[in-house]
Amino acid sequence: MHHGGIRLITRAALVATATLVTASPTPALATGPSISALITGGTAPAWQGRASVPSVPGRAAYLYDTGTGAVHLSKQAGKRMPVASLTKVMTAYVVLREARLDDTVTIQAADVRHAASNGATHASLRAGERLTVRDLLYAVMLPSAADASHALARVYGPGNARFVAKMNATARSMGLVDTTYASADGLPRPAPGHSTALDQAKLADIALRDPVLRTIASSRRHVVAKSKVHRAHSWTNSNKLLGKTPGVLGLKTGYTSAAGYCLSFAADRDGHRLIGVILGESSADRRFQTATRLLDWASEQTLPEL
Repeated sequence: MHHGGIRLITRAALVATATLVTASPTPALATGPSISALITGGTAPAWQGRASVPSVPGRAAYLYDTGTGAVHLSKQAGKRMPVASLTKVMTAYVVLREARLDDTVTIQAADVRHAASNGATHASLRAGERLTVRDLLYAVMLPSAADASHALARVYGPGNARFVAKMNATARSMGLVDTTYASADGLPRPAPGHSTALDQAKLADIALRDPVLRTIASSRRHVVAKSKVHRAHSWTNSNKLLGKTPGVLGLKTGYTSAAGYCLSFAADRDGHRLIGVILGESSADRRFQTATRLLDWASEQTLPEL
């Protein structure tokens, strides 16, 4: 399903069309009434006079309410493209189903070389260090460490190829029909893989249902005290929404030259969980500013009462 075009779902457009048009069907995970059902039920006037959707400069974006199924914004949401380190959300999700949090992984020189040779973000791991799966998941999700993701894929594939096969099998089981992973980190080599804003939003919804992953993704900082088997480490979350935007839960940042700046984000606002994805942004900071505006805008939307 490879769709182009831009569809910004604004209230004015909803009133005019009385039908919700998205780049792909509303996620099956949503259980509440759809906006189209509300509008076709004769409540269109309640949507009039509300502010238009904020500008979204990125190549693709998607924002929806997981409880009601309301799609607030869909821009090129079904277009396949690389998603950079948003890939690591699936990596963490698969690891949590393959490993115990207290398992110990020994870092190898190949893990360190993988990050260094690709010019990737890393957790300053050294060969011979032994860290728990729990700590390595923090390294994957906070500083987006390619050395940590490589080590986890190597152990729990075992090997990158088998681990990627598990990622793709999990994607299929989730209904992510436009997603194919090629690595555990989303780097260009051997291939970047592809996904869509819509699929990544579905993945974010499922991932955030895991309490461990939710705790990790929403942590601003993680400190690993020095021990006999590893050095001291301190990792800061690359997600600048945390601590600044009310209700934010995470989720993941990403960047490659091909993918641009990417962001998967979520927030709980007034009993509603809003999940969004921005892909292909040209400015690192603007993706956070856009996400904040989108969350503030969407949280002001009050669905008509049935």
